[in-house]
Amino acid sequence: MKNAMHKALAAASPIGTEHEYSINDKKCRPLAISDRIIEKIAGKVQNEVAFGGILVSKELQKHAIELIPARPGNLGFLESNLYQGLSELYRATNHEYGFMGLGMHPLLKLDETTYWDHDEQEYYQAYDRLFNIKQHGWLNIQALQINIPYDDLEELVAMFNKIRSLVPYLVAVSASSPMVEGKLTNYMDNRLVYYRQNQAAIPPICHNILPEKLESVHDYVQINRQIYSELKKCKAEILCKEWVNSRGVIVRFTRKCLEVKAIDEQECLHSDMAFSAFLLALLRTDLALEEDESTLLAMLEDAMRGGVAGMRPELERLLAQAEKSANAEEKRYLPLVAKRIEQGSLAEIMVQKLKETNGRIEPILEQMQWCLKENRPYFAEPGRCG
Repeated sequence: MKNAMHKALAAASPIGTEHEYSINDKKCRPLAISDRIIEKIAGKVQNEVAFGGILVSKELQKHAIELIPARPGNLGFLESNLYQGLSELYRATNHEYGFMGLGMHPLLKLDETTYWDHDEQEYYQAYDRLFNIKQHGWLNIQALQINIPYDDLEELVAMFNKIRSLVPYLVAVSASSPMVEGKLTNYMDNRLVYYRQNQAAIPPICHNILPEKLESVHDYVQINRQIYSELKKCKAEILCKEWVNSRGVIVRFTRKCLEVKAIDEQECLHSDMAFSAFLLALLRTDLALEEDESTLLAMLEDAMRGGVAGMRPELERLLAQAEKSANAEEKRYLPLVAKRIEQGSLAEIMVQKLKETNGRIEPILEQMQWCLKENRPYFAEPGRCG
């Protein structure tokens, strides 16, 4: 099984990524105007529009917009294609808005946004009836989504289980949401704090973010059937789709890929691709990884609370293995991951920078917007964006 996975990944199969950004005014306040932006570039309100060589899509929350590459590809293509499209979006909107990554908008209060009020209302109404989507776990989350293809069911199971064991490490090094409604919390990754409880009325849907270990694909099918059964009891059959599963990694049989959802959105596209490279390289290693569910859940809690700080030795070990197994393109991205492991996750850097700004987050958010616009990673040293 391992050999099959390594062989497939060595072939550098094209992957897909999805990137969620908030829309902001000049003072870094969120603007719930994704429909107006799509209407401006498409001529009418649509859920998704081809623009600038990429796809620009609505998100559930109206202060956020999603960018999707034109097609799957290698990391260099994805970064170049998405950055070209993002640059076109800035020009089309006359540079009037500041788009920003991060796992949550640090300042957003729930009355400053709402959910998409055009097509697909039947889905949102069902979610709202069951879970109340007027909360941060719905209206204030932004993820980097990585879609990794699989060739056969054996490879699917092997990759799924390995990603499952890597989830705490990925969360630790990518945490970028230390603040909620302008206040620091006890967590570096608040997105997942809210995300893991946003569907608490039906616990199997999220399963505390961490998926169960699979012995076969049948195990996963049974999990989804359990979720669908619970939804049917609540007369919410409309949600019985494969995407309703909300764990940190899910299977998309219709797309023949694994969808990694546990990673916070970063400050720029280059950083997103660096974490994608880190994951792809790790999937090619023969590392012995923890599999016990209770242990992994405890590790995940530590990762959400402390980011890199409590896991640095383990992350350094993973990075060393990733550097050995990475292909030439991935190796060009891994130095950024090394920097994050050295300096701390983006969330940890932001917390440190707040001490330099007397607690004012706005100057940091302005830099985050600049990093996205210029596609420059954010570092802890005086150079700020590199």
